Order: sequence, then C-alpha cells, then structure tokens
Amino acid sequence: MRKTMVVAVAAFLAGTGACLAQPAGVTRDMISRALPLEGAPKAEPGPYQVTSEPAFGSPGLQVYRPAALDAFPNKDSLPVMVWGNGGCGIDSKTFAGFLGTIVSHGFLVVSTVPQEGAARRQETADDMRAAIDWAGNENVRAGSPLNGKIAMVRVAAMGTSCGGFLSLTLGADPRVKTIGVFNSGVQTPPAGQADGKAGRGGASTQPTADALPKIHGPVLLLNGGDVDFLMGASAATFELIDHVPAFYGSRHNGGHSATYFHPGGGEFANVASNWLLWTLKGDKEAGKMFIGKDCGLCTNSNWDVKSKGIDK
Repeated sequence: MRKTMVVAVAAFLAGTGACLAQPAGVTRDMISRALPLEGAPKAEPGPYQVTSEPAFGSPGLQVYRPAALDAFPNKDSLPVMVWGNGGCGIDSKTFAGFLGTIVSHGFLVVSTVPQEGAARRQETADDMRAAIDWAGNENVRAGSPLNGKIAMVRVAAMGTSCGGFLSLTLGADPRVKTIGVFNSGVQTPPAGQADGKAGRGGASTQPTADALPKIHGPVLLLNGGDVDFLMGASAATFELIDHVPAFYGSRHNGGHSATYFHPGGGEFANVASNWLLWTLKGDKEAGKMFIGKDCGLCTNSNWDVKSKGIDK
C-alpha cells in the first residue's frame, strides 16, 4: 500500500513540473505532504460497483461510471462531475481511487488522459468543458450505454491544486451547478497585471478574485491545514465569496496532497461525495455533514470549518 501511494504521489508531482506557476518557495515536499495513512478515516464507498473506460469518440477523455446502469434514471439519478487533476496533469488515472469512491455513490465522472502519440501538455478548462459536452452528447447518442441516463441538469466541476484553478473557472459555465475547489483558491495577479491586463510575462491563466462573481452555485472549499501551502488562498477565497452558499473546511495536518492517494481517496473522497449527494441529489443525510452549527464536520475536532448561506 505504501508503494502504491508513493507511485501515485510521484505521478502527481510529474504533473506539477509544468504546472501553472506556484507561489515562490514551494518545494516538492510541500506539494507531496499528505495526511498520514495510519489512523486516518477510510473511504466509504456507495452501493455501486465502478468501472472505467475511454470516452467514446473522445480519446483524450476517460469515463468513470457505475458498472451496472439499470438503476438509472428510474431508481436513481446520474449527475456528472468533471475533474481537474492536481498539477493540471493530463492523466486522471492518478486519482482513480478518489474518483471511484465518488462514482460508487451514483455519479458519472469525466476527466482527461494522455492521447497516444500526442505532445505532452496540461489539462485546461476547455478540456473540462469538453467533458461536459461529451456527457451531453452521450446522453442522446443512439447505442450509448448512457443514453437517457445522465442527469445533465446536475453538473459539478471539482479539482485540486491547479485543477482547483480550473474548477473556479468552470464556475462561470451556466451548466455547472456547484464547484469543489480543493487545496486551491484565487490568486493575486502578478506585478504589472490588473483588470485582466497582462504584465511583462503575459496574462495570468490562474483565476483571480474577478472570477468569483461569475460563480452561480454553491462552493465547497477544502484544504489540508497549516501544512498546505495554499491554505491561505483557500481561506481568502471563502471570505471573498458573498453571493452564493459556500462551505470551507481545513483538515488539520492534511497537507497539500491530503488523502487523494489513500485507498479510495480516503476522507476527502467522503467529503466530496457527501457534498455532491447533497447538492446534486438532494440527499438530506449527506447534507448533515455541512448544515448548521452541529454539522458533521463542524463537530469533528480534526477540522476547522466556516460556512455562509448554508442553513437548511
């Protein structure tokens, strides 16, 4: 198990090599810092077995879905989540365990994978938009196993670190009903750049506070506490949001890599799954993790939390 985690973190770090610029002084050790596996809460899978396959007709996308689809849409809904990888890496398979736990609760997840023979590149917001487009097309394609089964009115965008930058950008897409911004947050424009104007290095591709008014659905912000170098950006983003519901959770000693590479994605997979169950499926039991002063995370001594606009 330790070897598996090391391999996963190594793949994550490989994606950060060409990542959108991180704050000065950030080291690989800071990026790879994670919650120790021993004694950590375990991932809690849902009722569905999970499968993964290349996206039909879109070789740059990978699909994670329930293996059996007979429950959808008559007994359960199948919302969509598009995922932004850490480091804006192109290979979502690094996060397969984390994504699998979410899928097991009855969700369709679409993210990116490298294309054979293609030049190495990073995941972009356009890739995530294309993932939503793919789901919409597959929902009406004759012969698709997903035909008529996808709840296209229930779409989420989530991502970690650089992928969190992408989810913030996707918050402006009218199809996206909620976003998850993990170990990430809006950035201060580089010197010489303001109001969208480029400085000497050109326009920043990292979202600034200007992105926030464009978000139109609930926002989940998670970070790994004081040992996560983007905790400050996560907290600042929460404070700047003033027009949509938002929940902020800081996991003590979580680190920047948190629990993504624990079996099944560990604790962060549980929190992300409950958020999606609540916001996209109306699951009141899952919502208890976030609602009210006695919410599940509110009373968990391992977490520091804040919320606004979340009271029922």
